[in-house]
Amino acid sequence: MFTENCVNGVVFMTAENIACCHAFTTRVGGVSNGVYESLNLGTGSGDDSALVSENYDILCRALSVPVSGLVGMRQVHGSRIIVVKREDCGKLFLHGSFEADGMITREAGVALIVYAADCVPILLHDPVSGVVGAVHSGWRGTSHNIVGAAVRKMSYEFGCAPADISAAIGPCISKCCYETDIDVACALRKVLDDAAENCITSHGRKFMVDLKEANRLLLRKAGLSDITISDECTYCRSDKYWSHRRTNGRRGSQAAVIAINQ
Repeated sequence: MFTENCVNGVVFMTAENIACCHAFTTRVGGVSNGVYESLNLGTGSGDDSALVSENYDILCRALSVPVSGLVGMRQVHGSRIIVVKREDCGKLFLHGSFEADGMITREAGVALIVYAADCVPILLHDPVSGVVGAVHSGWRGTSHNIVGAAVRKMSYEFGCAPADISAAIGPCISKCCYETDIDVACALRKVLDDAAENCITSHGRKFMVDLKEANRLLLRKAGLSDITISDECTYCRSDKYWSHRRTNGRRGSQAAVIAINQ
C-alpha cells in the first residue's frame, strides 16, 4: 500500500513496508515552469539549473534530508549496482562519476536517489542489516534482472538475507499504457521463462507489458516476499507524474529517494 503525503506543498508517495526515510516524488510542489512544472529533479532535462537546484532544496526540506547527503548516478539502462559511501555524498546525476542503475549503502547520512519518467523506480530496505538500495529499472534493466543483481549485491557486501529485505515498486508506466514491439516481449521471456506470460499480453502485432509485475516476479525469485507495488501509472496520471511517452521526451523527472534513519 502506498500513501500520498503533502509537506509544505511537496506531494510525494511512501510505501508502508519501507521502515526508513524514503519518498517517490511527484511533479507537485516545486518552482519550475512550462513543461517542467513544477518539482522537476532532472538536472539534464533542459530546465533552468537554478530552479532545479531550488527544487532539490524544497524536496530535502520536506524530507528532512540534507541536500549534501544526496548521491545520484548517470543512469544507463544497465544492471550495474554500486556501493555508496559517505565520501560519495553530493554527487548528483550528470555531475557524478557513477554510471550505473542501482546503488546500495549502509552509511547513515547518505540519501540514494534514482530518476524516472515511465521507468520503474524500486526502493529496498533491510531493517535487520541496516542496508538500503535504490534501483532504476526500464525494460532493459528488467530484462537484465537488475533487481536480482541489487539483492545479490546487498547479500555479498553486507550479509543481507533476502527474506529480510522489503521492496517497494513505485509509480511507472503500467500495462494499460505500455505497448511494445516483440523485442521487449522476447527479452522478458528470456529472463522470466514461462512466468513472463503473467506480464505480457498480445495486442495485434504489439505487446502490452507489465514491468511492475515483471520486477515483482524477479524480486520473488531473488528470495523477497515483502513487496509493495504502486497502482499508479505515470502515463495515465500526467497531472501528477511526468511520462516520457506521453510528452515525447519533453518533460522533467520525478525521483525515488531512500536514506537510513540517523
